[in-house]
Amino acid sequence: MKTPLLLALLPLAASLSGCISFAAKPPPSLLTLKTAAQVPVGRTQTGTPQHSITVNVPAVPDSLAVTRVPVQATDTSIAYVKDAQWAEPPAKLFARLVADTITAKTNWVVLGTDQTRVDPGSQLSGELRHFGIDAATHEAVVTYDAALLRDGATDVEKRRFEARVPVGSITAGPVGEAINQAANQVAGEVADWLGQ
Repeated sequence: MKTPLLLALLPLAASLSGCISFAAKPPPSLLTLKTAAQVPVGRTQTGTPQHSITVNVPAVPDSLAVTRVPVQATDTSIAYVKDAQWAEPPAKLFARLVADTITAKTNWVVLGTDQTRVDPGSQLSGELRHFGIDAATHEAVVTYDAALLRDGATDVEKRRFEARVPVGSITAGPVGEAINQAANQVAGEVADWLGQ
């Protein structure tokens, strides 16, 4: 008795399968970061452990642990920009941008995580607190709490960096450009700090 009922429901299930989606529709394009400080091709760097650094992927709050772009709608609520999605988690994009900027702007030798098994040199870590849009001010906001442990030192140096860039429209294109600009500003300030 159950078999005829199941057979009768199969065409209905097949017709509905085209209407149901269990995954979000991907946006037309994905956002990424582009460094403003280019590393010259073929540049050779050498350095001692005292002048090498490992840039660790920063910790992030849950709102940034996804590839969507957060908007601080009110003091206590977060939304996400429609059709805006990062190509990979923001923390990884930001760490790579900081590493490239340090390489381009300073004499530090930036080591990858696979290269740190011998001697990681100095360690730059921290927390990416904001990496999105403030709806009240229409600004892209990047806030990075950096923690630097210099090679051989016992004291950790900590400093907060923040950049705000106006954004005309809270849509994918303008948002991506404004966050990229703010992230580059923060990365440049981090590189200047390390150069002191």
